[in-house]
Amino acid sequence: MYTDEITVKRILEGAHPLVRESMLQVYFACRWELRGKAVLRFSHVLRSFKEQQKLYEQGRVTPGKIVTTAKAGDSWHNYGFAFDIVLLVDKDSNGSYESASWNSTVDFDGDGKADWMEVVEIAKALGWTWGGDWTRFVDRPHFQKVPDGLTIQEAKKLYTQGHFIPGTQFIRL
Repeated sequence: MYTDEITVKRILEGAHPLVRESMLQVYFACRWELRGKAVLRFSHVLRSFKEQQKLYEQGRVTPGKIVTTAKAGDSWHNYGFAFDIVLLVDKDSNGSYESASWNSTVDFDGDGKADWMEVVEIAKALGWTWGGDWTRFVDRPHFQKVPDGLTIQEAKKLYTQGHFIPGTQFIRL
C-alpha cells in the first residue's frame, strides 16, 4: 500500500501537536480506504504568513483565481491547525501518480463512492471541519480542527507576542 512520504513529513513537521495525531489518523484511514488509481496528498499543512499573504493577493493584486479569503495570520494553516488535500492519480497504472485531481465526483477505486467524498467522510468522522460545508466561501480542499475556545485573533496575538510557535505547543496567557 502506497504511503505518501511528502504528506507524512508535512504532518510531522507542520501540524500543531494538539492535532498532529488526529491529522495522521485522517491520512492513514484514507490511505487504507482509497485503493484505486488515486492516493491522497496533503498539499498544505503549515503555511507561513508570507505564503498566506501571497495566496490572498492572488486574483486581487496578482493574476489568477481567488483561492482564499484569509490574509496572513487569518488562516488556521498559519498555526498548523488545517490541511488541504489533492488526489494524486496514476493514469497509466505504473505507480508514478503523475496527475493531480481536485475533482470531488470521481470514483477512482470503483467502490461506488467518490474518492474525494470518502476523504471528507473520514475527516469529518474524526472531528475535522470541512471547507466544502461553508456557505460564505466554499473551500473543498480545506479541513481544520481548532482547539475549543481558541480564536484566530487569539492565535495571532499569541504568535505576535512570541507565545505561539507554529508546530509547537502554545502558551495561553
